Amino acid sequence: MKMNLLKYLSLALFIGSTAVAAELGSKAPAFTLTDSTGQTHSLADFEGQFVVLEWTNHECPFVVKHYKGGHMQALQKSFTEDGAVWLQIVSSAEGKQGYVTAQEAEDLRTSKEMHSTAMLFDPSGEVGRSYDARVTPHMYLIDPEGTLVYQGAIDSIRSTRVKDVALAENYLLSAYESAKAGESIENGTTNAYGCSIKY
Repeated sequence: MKMNLLKYLSLALFIGSTAVAAELGSKAPAFTLTDSTGQTHSLADFEGQFVVLEWTNHECPFVVKHYKGGHMQALQKSFTEDGAVWLQIVSSAEGKQGYVTAQEAEDLRTSKEMHSTAMLFDPSGEVGRSYDARVTPHMYLIDPEGTLVYQGAIDSIRSTRVKDVALAENYLLSAYESAKAGESIENGTTNAYGCSIKY
């Protein structure tokens, strides 16, 4: 049964606070999670590289907005080809919206032509809560020293309209380019928007 979109959005829209468990300029919380292929990844494995964390829920219309036109996939490809690590994290609890099995995750990665390094599972919500991840998509950027240098929205337009992606400032990309250049990040913390994570 299809839920009326406006009704769905009224339930799903959640504007995250600017507070995070790990403050900008401090070490990002350590974690070890299993991906959709059964491989284990620890944040410490990627020392010396930029790491993007993307909290995701494939059923969230705000996430769909970024994948429908291939925008998120293009961003993933650009980052990973530049040497960064891009980790998608699914913190939906089993039985709740957005939860996926390993096979479902692999099917999604193939059908959506995703270019992330891996899709990781956090069904207990422990890692999501350690980052104070509130919504999907909620984005984080960790520098090669393991320091959290950005957290918040992926871009500046809070909508589910695909056409708005091209019109928005991409906060994640701006933060990455500034960090790579050794410059200060103008907006290190922004208000994340999207669907509440289904812990």
